[in-house]
Amino acid sequence: MIFNNTATLAKQIRIHALKMTANAKASHIGSCLSMAELLAVLYEDILRIKCESPNWEDRDRFILSKGHGAAIYYAVLAEKGFIPKEWLNNFAENDSKLSAHVNSHNIPGIEVSSGSLGHGLPIACGMALAAIASKKNYKIYVLLSDGELDEGSNWESILFASHHKLSNLTTIVDYNKTQGLGDVKKILNLEPLEEKFKAFGWSSIRVDGHSIHEIHNSLTKMPLIKDKPTVIIADTIKGKGVSFMENSLKWHYCSPNPDELKKAISEIENT
Repeated sequence: MIFNNTATLAKQIRIHALKMTANAKASHIGSCLSMAELLAVLYEDILRIKCESPNWEDRDRFILSKGHGAAIYYAVLAEKGFIPKEWLNNFAENDSKLSAHVNSHNIPGIEVSSGSLGHGLPIACGMALAAIASKKNYKIYVLLSDGELDEGSNWESILFASHHKLSNLTTIVDYNKTQGLGDVKKILNLEPLEEKFKAFGWSSIRVDGHSIHEIHNSLTKMPLIKDKPTVIIADTIKGKGVSFMENSLKWHYCSPNPDELKKAISEIENT
């Protein structure tokens, strides 16, 4: 299967996010770049959504729990027609509609505000349980950061989801191995992550988080096991697509200057 449109979307939203963070002198570009393919596959190929009817009752629900990756999330919403692309120009500015962390207020296509880590999965569990109770067939997808798994609220939710057999819930972990203060394995090691989820009653699959083919194939198999929620552990690279940003903690906090922005965009356009 050829995914030209999906690959193009991943490039487009990376470039948008770079421009947005540079213009606003904002943080978290590394966290944005690591999830470009994940968002591109979801929004191009998987989610049942309608930009002309963002509150369609039977839509699939998506929550970006790692709300500090707001720039690239707004970018994919703009590319898919939920919001005007012109809004991206004022990202994270005073009085802008698009705040530096995900804001759902008056922004079509966003289910909930996020950014205070550890809240997205609990909310997604509630949505999944409500769908089952109301006999609705929409699905719920939530994207977490790896550092976010330090939050106990996630592990409570992981127990809750398996207990209630929330097979309509898919959690994706953007496993880029770097969190706010350094390497995940040094701050609070998550491994063996797949086995932990399985011990909590989930089905689990591990993929290359930059392989559109692998991401697509995994998402089209949901649920992996009947009556179980599924986690996709996506191995990614922080700052993916820009050589001088990859695997660098600096770009959790810094924004590119004009020369760096030009170089970064050139690298993405020529890959």
